[in-house]
Amino acid sequence: MRALSYEGPYKVKIARKPDPAIEHPNDVILKVTRAAICGSDLHLLHGFVPDTRVGCTFGHEFTGVIEEIGKSVTTLRKGDRVVVPFNISCGSCFYCQRGLSGNCQNTNPNSDIASGVFGYSHSTGGYEGGQAEYVRVPFADVGPMKIPDDMHDEEVLFLSDIFPTGYQAAEMGEIKGGETVVIFGAGPVGLFTAKSAWLLGAGRVLVVDHLEYRLDFARRFAGVETVNFKDVGAQNIVLHLKEMFSGRGPDVCVDAVGMEAEGSKMHSTLGLRLSMEAGAATAIAWCIDTVRKGGNVSIIGVYGPPWNLVPIGTAMNKGLTLRMNQCNVRRYLPHLLKHIREGRVDARKIISHRFPLEEAPKAYDIFNDKSDGCIKCVLMPHGEA
Repeated sequence: MRALSYEGPYKVKIARKPDPAIEHPNDVILKVTRAAICGSDLHLLHGFVPDTRVGCTFGHEFTGVIEEIGKSVTTLRKGDRVVVPFNISCGSCFYCQRGLSGNCQNTNPNSDIASGVFGYSHSTGGYEGGQAEYVRVPFADVGPMKIPDDMHDEEVLFLSDIFPTGYQAAEMGEIKGGETVVIFGAGPVGLFTAKSAWLLGAGRVLVVDHLEYRLDFARRFAGVETVNFKDVGAQNIVLHLKEMFSGRGPDVCVDAVGMEAEGSKMHSTLGLRLSMEAGAATAIAWCIDTVRKGGNVSIIGVYGPPWNLVPIGTAMNKGLTLRMNQCNVRRYLPHLLKHIREGRVDARKIISHRFPLEEAPKAYDIFNDKSDGCIKCVLMPHGEA
């Protein structure tokens, strides 16, 4: 089969790889119909995620049609269309039984940092990803959700990761009705966090970024206020935001950026150039400094395992609640599917570019460079469907 292959930092190509095979009775083989490129894939591309091995295939956001079924699979049949959560979960361990599928202990037993994840390095289990013609899906009775017959794959593609991730980010902020919310990052996760904040009853939502075209899209897609921190000045952004919210700051701040944040020369130098910390923790610091006393900080942006320079003393003295985790995708799927079906969220609108699989390197360049008005790139391994 054809599949994306990682060739080292900033280098990917399309290669011929063996077709995946059933390795366990609970596996299925999926013919991939859509595979999105995620901002987290750029962390892999840039060499920031430990144990990302040459030759591996990225891709943890995908839909497909079941081609082959292991003998123990009971809920799926050949020909079913499914959307697959990015995290691989067993459904029966201590964490899965508590709804924490993103922390499954059986799918990534050699590490304590996460569950198994498709296409996300050997630090999360070494599973091959979905930016390929075919992919093996373990624990098929647990993760995949059937796509309704009357829905297009692209309508539900982002239930694999970024819509549930944004929803969990808003939920961790404990939005119950009327709260003010500031989201750092106008990428796809930030956009879905903003939509989710409204769904949960937020009274005011503002998104911060430094790219004007993304802020313009955020205003149109999510109906939010926006601030370009380059217009304000990175050194002034915290004070500027606090003043916009009665001098106290908002009730909730969300880090939807992660390890490659702009805005701090110190963090960029230590984290992105010298690898002395787990990326640039700029957005975490801005969240902690901006949110009001007694407020909530929700961290959904991805960081690497090593330490970060985070102002934890400020958080303690302000009495903040900090919550964070990889998204527990499976628990949100039925609820968020309903929001899509009933028209409250048109997830397909964030797709700005579509490419055949052989043009994946070009897609990565456009997504990485944030050129051509790129919001989200989607690969079509078998063409239009």
